[in-house]
Amino acid sequence: MKLIKAIIIESNSEVIKKLSNFAEENLVIIEINEHCDNFIDGIEIIKKQKPDLVFLDPTDENLASFDLLKELDFNIPKFIFISEDRNKAYEAYQYNAVDFLLKPLNFNGLIVSLYKVIKLIEMEISFQNQKLNQISSIGILSTNNGFIAISSSDKIDLIKIEEILYCKADGKYTDFVLENKHEILSSKNLGEYSSVLLNNHFFRIHHSYIINVKKIIKITKKDGLYCELPNGISLPIAKRRQEEFLKFIKL
Repeated sequence: MKLIKAIIIESNSEVIKKLSNFAEENLVIIEINEHCDNFIDGIEIIKKQKPDLVFLDPTDENLASFDLLKELDFNIPKFIFISEDRNKAYEAYQYNAVDFLLKPLNFNGLIVSLYKVIKLIEMEISFQNQKLNQISSIGILSTNNGFIAISSSDKIDLIKIEEILYCKADGKYTDFVLENKHEILSSKNLGEYSSVLLNNHFFRIHHSYIINVKKIIKITKKDGLYCELPNGISLPIAKRRQEEFLKFIKL
């Protein structure tokens, strides 16, 4: 079962205490990282913590700032609305909240709501994995169509191969740097992209870099060989790869 990371946006200290105590008693299910009393501060916590779940008091002030979620460049967290006003249950539906809980909170209602969140997240993960497997079945990367599928922790980006300047190893991850200066961090390591990219005008000039040779502006020979790319990017060519690289570009 996935551990749910949550935050609380609520001004009622009793609600905060009850949710915190519930999390402490159910450490294998949920952890609460932070809390605040308004959505403006809450959006900053969401950006920092990237929680799976937000417990929200749906006051008019909080809901007025709800559109700030559009600023997020990652998956929007699930919401459980908590209010003493039964009429807010309808607003929970309008704002796509997973559930609505009436104050004062009780254990049974809370556990049912939480399992709804867990079930929904598990379904989304299953769907994403299914899509990844479908992409893998046609060759993890759809290079025949000139596109590459880049899988990150919360989405799959399809980009044109010709737009890639270079790929950089970042530990277990790969950072794709594009012509428009946009960067996409993949959850796969650089080696998993090598076999396909290296057949498409790409060359591994260094343990940490695979470059698109079509994007090379010039090669400099100062204290070693460097590939100059657009946007002022200069990448080193490892000594043991220099001879093979020069043959690859037919120099």
